[in-house]
Amino acid sequence: MTRFSEHFLAELKDRVRVSDVVGKRVTLKRQGRELAGLSPFVKEKTPSFFVNDDKGFFHCFASGEHGDVIEWLTKGERMTFPEAIEHLAGLAGLELPKADPRAQAEAERRKGLVDWLELAAQWFENRLKFGHEAQAARDYLTSRGLPPEVWSRFRLGYAPDDRGALKAALITRGAKPGELVEAGLLIAPEDGGAPYDRFRDRVMFPICDARGRVVSFGGRALNPAQRAKYLNGPETPVFHKGRVLYGLHLAREILAEGGALVAVEGYLDVIACHRAGVAAVAGMGTALTPEQLALLWRLHSEPTLCFDGDRAGLDAAGRAMETALPLIGPSKSLRFTTVRGGKDADDVYREQGAEALRSHLLASTAFARALFERERDARPLDTPEAMAALMARLRQHAAAVTDRDLASVYREAFFGWVRGLRAGRERGLRQGGATLEARAAAEALRNTTDDVVTRLLSLPPEAIDGHAARLFDLHERLGQVQARMDELRAVMSDAAQMAEFAALKGERDGLKRAVKAGGVEVSA
Repeated sequence: MTRFSEHFLAELKDRVRVSDVVGKRVTLKRQGRELAGLSPFVKEKTPSFFVNDDKGFFHCFASGEHGDVIEWLTKGERMTFPEAIEHLAGLAGLELPKADPRAQAEAERRKGLVDWLELAAQWFENRLKFGHEAQAARDYLTSRGLPPEVWSRFRLGYAPDDRGALKAALITRGAKPGELVEAGLLIAPEDGGAPYDRFRDRVMFPICDARGRVVSFGGRALNPAQRAKYLNGPETPVFHKGRVLYGLHLAREILAEGGALVAVEGYLDVIACHRAGVAAVAGMGTALTPEQLALLWRLHSEPTLCFDGDRAGLDAAGRAMETALPLIGPSKSLRFTTVRGGKDADDVYREQGAEALRSHLLASTAFARALFERERDARPLDTPEAMAALMARLRQHAAAVTDRDLASVYREAFFGWVRGLRAGRERGLRQGGATLEARAAAEALRNTTDDVVTRLLSLPPEAIDGHAARLFDLHERLGQVQARMDELRAVMSDAAQMAEFAALKGERDGLKRAVKAGGVEVSA
């Protein structure tokens, strides 16, 4: 029988939530940090069976049964151990390892690399806190509004401007230079010279896997003359850039209290979000991969992707949409938001505070609407041919959704918005006499489906002249409210969803009053 390595079993548990497996048999409802249900082991009327995804276990107070996702399958589903592993591997999309006497040795080798990376993290932390050469690093972090308690929370460190400082420190602990090269801590010159420290004169950010183990580092240069402002460790046996998200293990702690999960663009953005109470992660400076999206969906059914509002950020959002389209389904999707004004999440937190950052991040747009707006704004729609090209692009996007029911819903939503866009433009051709700013505000309003906006559309642009900026703001929030109401209409099945719908309706009515107060009459 194949002996599964500790590394393989850990990866299985990292990729599959206990609640996803248990929930196929037991109806679970959230109670604080845990999910509760009736015991599957004994008959009862009051739930005493609990699942904790953050800790990766289930516990039944009625029967005393306890275990991880593998033990659930062996105890609750009465599978054999090999059957349980095969089942979980199928859910996780992992190939079962073949019998190989070298597998254990390989697992031990990886564990050794992780041990050296952990010692390196501790050494970097100590240099930041106590090293006389780290004063510039401490000043930099202080200038970014990061106090020492944040350094400790995120295990920030400092790599001295020395080609052999880390190497010497770890070799005295028993490391071999070849091991440190394999771990990505040293660089081995191509000419066969002695390996030297990869990170020098940089603020260090440990990169951890889903279990919180250090698997690599990112370093921020302090010297502006450095070619690379940020430098990540290389691919290693324990670190694959497309399979890791910075801050993931810490985000899980925040998500235990509920709320949104946001993917941002940088290490400091993640730290800012966490300080504002928003669970956040970041990629490794590359486009999000299917493996990283799977990690996000394991923690949240609809994570929000946050990008800068510049051209690079918009392009990154487009790549993320294209990657995610074939992967989304009724129970897993994305939302999108941008931080505008040339700022990022860290800028907003430092300049405007936690509440402002939360508002920026939570003012998000549903995947379908964000995709539509991206295509709508990609090029001028001033000819029938341009409008037909828009429809063709949207049809192609809907076809990329592999879930047939969802693809049909996307297609209907896209063409409904196109019809509204065409009708609004036809009205616009018959109107005149307003400033370009007012016309732009009216055009933005035409692209929503809220009943308040529908009434506004009956007014000529002259009537809203002078209110353009305010109407842009109202348009943005009305679109968010209406999008969420549309989602709830499709799935509304319990009291909580009905209450949310009622609250949104109340907010929409308040927005109608705000439009009226702004000087534009909207009849009831």
